[in-house]
Amino acid sequence: MDQEHSNAYEQAYGANQAAADATGAAPVPPAQTASTGQTYAASGATQAQTAAQSGPAAQTQAFTQPFESAPVAAPAAVAPVYAAPAAPQKSGKGWIVGIAVIVAVAVVCIVGMASCSATMTAMLNPFGALYDDEAEFAIYEPSVGIIELDGTIQYDGTSCSPEGLKSLLDEAEDDDDIVAVVLRVNSGGGVATAGEEMAQYVADFSKPIVVSSAATNASAAYEISSQADLIFVDKTTMIGSIGVILQVTDLSGLYDKLGIRIDNITSADAKDAGAGTRPLTEDERAYYQDMVDQINDLFIETVSKGRNMKEDEVRKLATGLPFTGVDAIENGLADEVGLLEDAVAAASEEAGYSTTLPTVSLAFSGSDLLGLLDMLGYSESDLGDAAKLETLIAALEDGRALG
Repeated sequence: MDQEHSNAYEQAYGANQAAADATGAAPVPPAQTASTGQTYAASGATQAQTAAQSGPAAQTQAFTQPFESAPVAAPAAVAPVYAAPAAPQKSGKGWIVGIAVIVAVAVVCIVGMASCSATMTAMLNPFGALYDDEAEFAIYEPSVGIIELDGTIQYDGTSCSPEGLKSLLDEAEDDDDIVAVVLRVNSGGGVATAGEEMAQYVADFSKPIVVSSAATNASAAYEISSQADLIFVDKTTMIGSIGVILQVTDLSGLYDKLGIRIDNITSADAKDAGAGTRPLTEDERAYYQDMVDQINDLFIETVSKGRNMKEDEVRKLATGLPFTGVDAIENGLADEVGLLEDAVAAASEEAGYSTTLPTVSLAFSGSDLLGLLDMLGYSESDLGDAAKLETLIAALEDGRALG
């Protein structure tokens, strides 16, 4: 600001100060613009005269009036400052809410840690769930093991197969807490060779073994049962049916009616015997009859040893027909009428216990899987072949394996 402008500003501010002293109001500074010193002087004189005549109200009005040379800038408004209102006092129950929040957070943390622990366990042992049944049936006291033979006696990997039954009997044999076994049998028989092997496994079992017969205990199933220490039946159980059957179907007459001709190219004349394309010759029939008689003799011999009966006695009963439970007790093929619980009590007694022991179910864990594999045309050995296993998994994923 040059000297001329400065003198004019001081004169105007002095006039305002004098007017403020006379009225008791705060002095009003003169407006500043980019105009000349005369503008400042005129502005200051006008404001001073107005303030002296009209007091604060007139002073404010004069300060806000525009000038001829330039607009007058209004002073910046100062926002009033108010004291903050006092915060209302909180209720004395606030500590309860705090504790509730802390407890809730603690519960969430505990659940989270448990979930993480379960996740880590599953990651480190992804196949652990396959063995949950073992933990469920874990026992630490003398017990009776229950093995179910329910179905056709054959080579299917279940408890009704030689490999399945042996696996369960070995488990019971190695478990010191299992002091006896009850076979719950509900089967009409099956493959003679499978029955022969399973009967031998039962005979070789060192601990007491008792049979509880359900609706049916016949043919190969009875051959197995005959090796037990005791056989329980219901009165209406169909049991026995000692005998062997070999079926040969001749479809040649049907093929002739359908106009179907089949040529068998064989290495020997009897190689196509039983193929169903021609009837058996007399020699072939006699041959197969001798085979059946031989297998039947082995059946009778097995029952005779297991039941402690003479072979002639068993042979008289080997009519191929079953007996009721009542008749089987009379002819010596069974011991007592009783339920599964009675068989368990008898097994406990055979093991040297005066009270009925608790039971534990022994089930072959791979039966369902092996049964599925068999249905799909695979075998247990295929599980060790990475290529075949990969093919099976792919087939199951896209549904081909199930047709």
